[in-house]
Amino acid sequence: MSNNKNFTTISDVAKYAKVGKTSVSRYLNGEQDKLSKELREKISQAIEHLGFRPNHSARMLRAGHSKVIGLMFADVTNPYSIDVLQGIEHVCRREGYMLMVCNTDNEKELQDRYLELLENHRVDGIIVNTSGMEAKQIDNLKKLACPLVLIDRTNTSLGFDSVGLDNEAAVTEACEHLKSKSYEAILVITESLAIDLRQVRVDAIQAFINKNPKMSCDVFETDKVSKESIASIINNFVQSHPTRKKAIFTTNGVATMIAAKALKQLDIKVVQDIGLIGIDDPEWVQLFEGGITVMRQPTRKIGKTACERLLARIKGNEESPQHIKLVAELITRHST
Repeated sequence: MSNNKNFTTISDVAKYAKVGKTSVSRYLNGEQDKLSKELREKISQAIEHLGFRPNHSARMLRAGHSKVIGLMFADVTNPYSIDVLQGIEHVCRREGYMLMVCNTDNEKELQDRYLELLENHRVDGIIVNTSGMEAKQIDNLKKLACPLVLIDRTNTSLGFDSVGLDNEAAVTEACEHLKSKSYEAILVITESLAIDLRQVRVDAIQAFINKNPKMSCDVFETDKVSKESIASIINNFVQSHPTRKKAIFTTNGVATMIAAKALKQLDIKVVQDIGLIGIDDPEWVQLFEGGITVMRQPTRKIGKTACERLLARIKGNEESPQHIKLVAELITRHST
């Protein structure tokens, strides 16, 4: 058997079998009934001897599609991203598509490079998780010619399909839960509000508080202060409301981790001294002092829905762009 099987071409097979390239192409494309038994045997023996592997990619591209879709994450290490990826992968496996995954690390230059790479590979479509991307990065996606579906995009002005959490409904349910437990003073801890998604969540919290005069709300962005300052912010919040029932509301899993570490550092007891609720349900929250109450996102369903939407577009669906909002689930644990 040839050691250069990766580089064996149809021409090599034709030459070895002493037949025309057209005959080899017919054999490979399932038109063997058009060839004589003698020709079929010659080509079969040549393929086996040379260790020839057909280039499926080239054949797919000639047929007008690559059966590859691109997936771009701002942060692939985030547990949310991993769950979404599993949902997308499930649909890809079922439908016979390959997935090219790109992690931009929230860097615009890296995003631009990956978009070019995906286009050069002539992927059939791209799913972009826009969580962590600023508006100017998202605007860049307009220049792409292939179908595109956005995950976690709250602004639909770009004219692409988007799939994500119904943020307003999730926040309202979480706030109703806090209200039912008689919490009055709420400290919202969030990562940068330059990201639309987080701003939408904070706006929804504030809108709820405005309708409930007995409740008040302070908002702090973690990126504007050092990690040590988070502890002093929580401490000041606790001391500012000595007689009121207090809770921290975090806008995602990263903010929940920051708050939990600060509470440990301050030795402030969850439940006795303060409540804690967050959006996202990373596994570790079940272990923190009896568990943290969360709004659990349907992450795998978000991934599956986004992938199914993209495949519909690839297959020619031309209806107007949809903004698909999926519902979170309140998981009540010890922290409230």
